[in-house]
Amino acid sequence: MVKKLFLLAASLAIVFAGFTNTAEAGASRDYISIVGSSTVYPFATVVAEQFGKTTNFKTPKIESTGSGGGLKLFCAGVGVEHPDITNASRRIKKSECETCNKNGVKDIVEIKIGYDGIVLANSKKAGVVKLSRKDIFLALAKDVPDPKGGEKLVPNPYKTWKDVNSSLPDIKIEVLGPPPTSGTRDAFVELAMESGADEIAWIKAMAKKDKERYKATCQTIREDGAYIEAGENDNLIVQKLEANPDAMGIFGFSYLDQNTDKIQGSAVDGVVPTFDAIASGDYPLSRPLFFYVKKAHVDKIPGIRQYLREFTSEKAWGPDGYLGEKGMIPMPDDERVKFSSDGKNLKTFSCGDL
Repeated sequence: MVKKLFLLAASLAIVFAGFTNTAEAGASRDYISIVGSSTVYPFATVVAEQFGKTTNFKTPKIESTGSGGGLKLFCAGVGVEHPDITNASRRIKKSECETCNKNGVKDIVEIKIGYDGIVLANSKKAGVVKLSRKDIFLALAKDVPDPKGGEKLVPNPYKTWKDVNSSLPDIKIEVLGPPPTSGTRDAFVELAMESGADEIAWIKAMAKKDKERYKATCQTIREDGAYIEAGENDNLIVQKLEANPDAMGIFGFSYLDQNTDKIQGSAVDGVVPTFDAIASGDYPLSRPLFFYVKKAHVDKIPGIRQYLREFTSEKAWGPDGYLGEKGMIPMPDDERVKFSSDGKNLKTFSCGDL
């Protein structure tokens, strides 16, 4: 009797286990999961909405986590609990690619989608500010050259823009900007602060003698209240600039383009951020935008191929496409052909390519 009961229990356990495994195997997402850059977010959202309206697939779910935060989630593993695509306002770093590989995310498709400018903007209630990259470095770096002279760094003493440069307004330095997880911040410290620091000969020379100290000097932002981390919500920065005409904000050009009735962009090294100035490369704070696709999820999660087709179509990212209306700067013809082909063929890259 005991033996029969044991066999019956074992049989039931096998049946239950089979059911559980079948249920798990059948459990899958029926929508695309996208994370990443707050700069790319409005472009991806428009594509996702268009995709949802014109296909039989569900509209992808998109979360604005910042480029670094998105890549962290993307690289955590393969499976329905992990995102399929991550948006980035900078290229993936070699270290991030290696983390992906370590966690089993080995085949990644890189799609460059266009260009964007990083702007320093303020309320239209105030005057237009004309800055140089050197001004930006001196205003926002944690340590700056001693104003008394000599090749020595001191904690940033500047309180107003006029302290930095006598031709600038006599107003308190108050800049609302992205956190360290943001690709916009990564690009900003490289394009604005590092380039600005290079205007000072002895700091530029430091790059060859002590690269780590050079990077720390150029890219470390002050923490005394002059720079305020405003999260990954760029729309919130726009609202705060409207409320405080003395403040400035850092974000992607598209947010300026969509709010020209409220805010204005500062000229940087004599160039105002406009669509044409960014497209031509004349505006010094311009950068490429990307998204990354987990190839292992293609054909497992419905609609990924079709979403790629929509994003890389001329009606979306072409010179007269709907993404241009949202402020994204189109790539030249040859780049669009290349990355459209990469998306269609799911061409992957290796960490050694970075």
